[in-house]
Amino acid sequence: MTDATAGSAPRTPARSLFAEDARTKRRNRAEARFRAYGLAAVVIGILALIMLLISILSNGLSSFRQTYVTFPVELAEARLDPQGNRNPEEIAAVTTFGYLPVMAMAFIEHVDAMGIEHDLSPQEMAAMISGEAPAQLRAMVLANPDLVGQTVTLEMLVNGRIDGYFKGRVTMASAERDNNVTPGQLVLAQALADAGAMETRFNWNFITAPDASGQRPEAAGLGVAIIGSFYMMLVVLALALPIGVAASIYLEEFAPKNRLTDIIEVNISNLAAVPSIVFGILGLAIFINFAGLPQSAPIVGGLVLTLMTLPTIIIATRASLRAVPPSIREAALGVGASKMQAVFHHVLPLAAPGILTGTIIGLAQALGETAPLLLIGMVAFVREYPAAPLDGLFDPASALPVQVYNWTQRSDPAFVERASGAIIVLLVFLVFMNAVAIMLRRRFERRW
Repeated sequence: MTDATAGSAPRTPARSLFAEDARTKRRNRAEARFRAYGLAAVVIGILALIMLLISILSNGLSSFRQTYVTFPVELAEARLDPQGNRNPEEIAAVTTFGYLPVMAMAFIEHVDAMGIEHDLSPQEMAAMISGEAPAQLRAMVLANPDLVGQTVTLEMLVNGRIDGYFKGRVTMASAERDNNVTPGQLVLAQALADAGAMETRFNWNFITAPDASGQRPEAAGLGVAIIGSFYMMLVVLALALPIGVAASIYLEEFAPKNRLTDIIEVNISNLAAVPSIVFGILGLAIFINFAGLPQSAPIVGGLVLTLMTLPTIIIATRASLRAVPPSIREAALGVGASKMQAVFHHVLPLAAPGILTGTIIGLAQALGETAPLLLIGMVAFVREYPAAPLDGLFDPASALPVQVYNWTQRSDPAFVERASGAIIVLLVFLVFMNAVAIMLRRRFERRW
């Protein structure tokens, strides 16, 4: 052994790539913790969504079912058409209050004929039928005056408390403390149900009927609100899509890059973050106070939602245009195409999936907005259906999110059920629109 060898320092043993040192272990533990945090966040979000859906479905599914009572009614000519002329104008002179005793007496006689024992007064028995039933019978007679003098079998709504009893919302104990229903009425309702004269079944009128007064929750429907929302979406689609796409194409493809376009881009991004109620204030000032358009009209709601949706469509469209590779533009220009031909024949078709997706997402966002519509008067109680376009755009109407807000403000517990049912309908529309966006994106998406 030489002196040089004896004085050299000992060699550090080589570390294997397959053996974890302390630093690698700390890094792996940190990565594992981060994955656990991410997974926990996803699980919490899914659980919150599931709880929300369970709450909405448990409260709202019952609104799609309604209780009806079936009994024969004699449309006495002496009461409904004393002159016997079958003149619609003379029959129309009999108001809803004239049909109320006709229905009440027919219902009482039917119960007595069935042999069901009870101790209710005639007023209490008549109160079991919905206040909307006489109006429905009157509309039926006016539509077909030949029914006068005949005996017809009708299926009529019962009042909200009786309906709530069959849905579990009203009990005998709660009826003892309720001024709108008595335990005796619930007992009679159960007897009629056992005899087959009263049943709870699917209620199409919840989707097609207009709203009802605060004393008739069992007759309230979403018909006017659905039509109003549809009209507003037509206005938004007709205005926001062409304006938003045209503005995006100009800003992305043709506009010079200077201070002015930078200011425009910053303001578009800022407008996308502005609270929706600000657009409602703007619409109230411009479209109603200045332009004089009618309140609670779909045209005004559509214009306000167009202003709110434009920034979203512009941002999504510009992102789609920017995602098209520059080589597409260069190739088109290289073979002699003009700037406009390169954009409209090559760039725009490739960006169409993203544009359609952004547009549908913007429409879905506008469909669920409530605050701007409240400021332009769409919270009004509307019973009449709007006319067909284009006249219907200026008729009074409501909207689905506003209808939900309106029902939650009413005192009858049955309207809470109605509000949850309206939320289900709104969610179905939103899921459908997002599904269409996904399908369009996958259908027209091109890879390069």
